[in-house]
Amino acid sequence: MVNNLKALLKKAQDDKYALGSFNIYNYETIKGVFNAIKNAGVDGIIAFGAKYTSNMELNEVANLIRTVTAGYGKDIAIHLDHCSDFKLIKEAIDAGFTSVMIDGSALSYEENVALTKEVCDYAHQRSVSVEAELGSIALGEHSNEDHQEEKYTDPEKAKDFVDRTGVDCLAVSIGTVHGTYKGTPNISVKRLKEINALLDIPLVLHGGSGTPEDTIRECIANGICKININTEMSKNAVKAMYERTKENPKSHFSQLSVLAREKVTEVATKYINLFQR
Repeated sequence: MVNNLKALLKKAQDDKYALGSFNIYNYETIKGVFNAIKNAGVDGIIAFGAKYTSNMELNEVANLIRTVTAGYGKDIAIHLDHCSDFKLIKEAIDAGFTSVMIDGSALSYEENVALTKEVCDYAHQRSVSVEAELGSIALGEHSNEDHQEEKYTDPEKAKDFVDRTGVDCLAVSIGTVHGTYKGTPNISVKRLKEINALLDIPLVLHGGSGTPEDTIRECIANGICKININTEMSKNAVKAMYERTKENPKSHFSQLSVLAREKVTEVATKYINLFQR
């Protein structure tokens, strides 16, 4: 059943596992992600990035996810990812999203606090959970995000931020990137431990694609309860469709759609298994 993100992450925090937050853009990706969630028999987060509104309208996303996941016995959160526009957040809540991310990481600290608190006050009155970001995450290759300069999250500011905003979970910057890594990942689990020691809410890791598995496990052991996956699903689907059309230029789009769905399921399944260990 559809639920808000806070309920899902509380279980993950208590039992020391993480949930994948898988970005979708159309029916094939929604179906591909849900197939992986359903096959694993776990709670799931199906996320739609604010910058993908040219692909689908918000009410279409929420209604289609509800239709695809109808009758599933575990919890599903419908999450709006990386949104800096309060107006769009209100529209997503009206459309039936159960969780929103207000991304004020490009703002000054005080502006981020003020905007996040305003969103939390509005969303919590409507039983919708809120994620925010403090610090900023660098761009790797094949990224479809906007931020470019990395700034690690300050632990003391993180505590002040959470106390003042009432946010339900916090995305922290510890060295991961949006997209794929250009070189060897340099992820500071030490900084994560410092942040986690001061907070009692679930923490979020953006840029999960390509992060070493041992590092992911260490991050989960130190407070990470939600990990975003996007780029690897896209790359695998595009590669498979490219290879198929190269072999058979007359491939029908219906066949390519099924192939893309299968590749999304393949990647999502890999990460679900990793995060649940």
